[in-house]
Formats: sequence, C-alpha cells, structure tokens
Amino acid sequence: MKPTRRTFTPEEKARLVLEILKEEKSVAQLAAEHGIHANVLTRWKSEAVQNLSQLFVDDRKGITKMKQDYEQQISELYAEVGKLSTQLSWIKKKSGL
Repeated sequence: MKPTRRTFTPEEKARLVLEILKEEKSVAQLAAEHGIHANVLTRWKSEAVQNLSQLFVDDRKGITKMKQDYEQQISELYAEVGKLSTQLSWIKKKSGL
C-alpha cells in the first residue's frame, strides 16, 4: 500500500519558514523535528522570500476594476433578461397562449 502524502496548510508552512528565517535552528534540525525533507523546507523558504514583495503591493486598483467589470456584466445580463422577457410575451401574444 502506498503511503499518503502529507499536506500542510499555508499557516503551517509560514510558521516553519519563520522558524527557518529566525536561524535559531538549522534547516536539517527543523526537518528532522517535523518529519519533512530539508529540500522541501528550503523550497518553501525560497518561495516565501521571492513572493515577499507581493505583501506590500496595493491591489485596490485591481479590485476596483474587477468590481466595475462585475457590475457591467450584471447590467448586461439584466438587459438580456428584459429583452428575452419582451420577446416571450410577444410570442405568447401572437400564438394566442
């Protein structure tokens, strides 16, 4: 039987990366304590360091654009529903239903 792969939550990964960055213990010690391969911890650390700048990005403009696109799509859908309702009532009227 094949052993199941362990999964770690983002919080667990962040906690382990913080322990690595504190440099109180070596990566090998942390890997042994938590039963994780040292290469995995090193990869998590490099990913965290590479993506650290994203924490300080102001993404309000992106959110605002997404909100505007969503509202535009909603208004287009309401217009389509109105058009189809009008067509349906016209067809019902013409067919005598």
